[in-house]
Amino acid sequence: MPEPEVLTDIDVAGADRYVLRKLPEVTLAFWVMKIAATTLGETAGDLFAQTLKIGYFLTTIALFLIFVITLAVQLRSRRYNPFCYWTVILSTSMAGTTMSDFMNRDASAKFLTDGATSLGWGPQGLGLGYPAGAVILMSLLLVIFVIWKCTGLTFAIRDIVTFRAEALFWAAILVSNTLGTSMGDFLSDSSGLGYAGGALLVTGVLAVLVALMRVPAVPNVVLFWIAFVLTRPLGATAGDFLTKPIAKGGLDLGTAGSSAVLLAVLVGLMGYAHVQERRTAAPQEKTLTGVS
Repeated sequence: MPEPEVLTDIDVAGADRYVLRKLPEVTLAFWVMKIAATTLGETAGDLFAQTLKIGYFLTTIALFLIFVITLAVQLRSRRYNPFCYWTVILSTSMAGTTMSDFMNRDASAKFLTDGATSLGWGPQGLGLGYPAGAVILMSLLLVIFVIWKCTGLTFAIRDIVTFRAEALFWAAILVSNTLGTSMGDFLSDSSGLGYAGGALLVTGVLAVLVALMRVPAVPNVVLFWIAFVLTRPLGATAGDFLTKPIAKGGLDLGTAGSSAVLLAVLVGLMGYAHVQERRTAAPQEKTLTGVS
């Protein structure tokens, strides 16, 4: 009986070779899960920082540590696991929510819940404002992409298989989710569009990006990263729409209830993705190991 072929961390290199992917295929299900995760990140971040009154400072530290732990598990995994991958996406979304709030907000009454005079221990926020915070985060994201470009590594998510490329990918994800929160809060709170109007605007821009996928001159990799950033403000505005009071244009469902429902939806989608991944991988692994 022939020895089983040893699988490598290189993507498809020919008819007889296969790669252990670390990141998912970009499909419609991918974007549905991304929006669900970012919306949950918004409601869960607000739950800890505002509803439970832990504050932006302590919540940011705690959620960033959770991000580091989940990222370490993802980086050490040998292949794509939907639960690992989407847990990191969720942790970047939650951390991005409170990081953005800490950057942009302060102890002003307009940023505190009704009747509150303070919000947790430590600094209440830097008070930079949404426009300034967005400019800083866009600059930081641009720096990450410049460094990424200089390494010569691919930007295409399906071809990211090395540790260094994946580390750059997750750095870009964390900053893009933080940037998306700032953009979403700006659209909801400062632009005059409101929560529903902001969500509709972002949805319209995403529809334009889908149409541009059919234009050969526009690289799909560029469209992917623009869409990845924009789905975060969509999640932010959707999350605010679910949780904010009716008087402010929301549905007043509360951060706890909304987070619980969204978590159930996301876990269900991760379970479905896990089953699909196992069905896809099983025939390939049998072929590669010489099992028939």
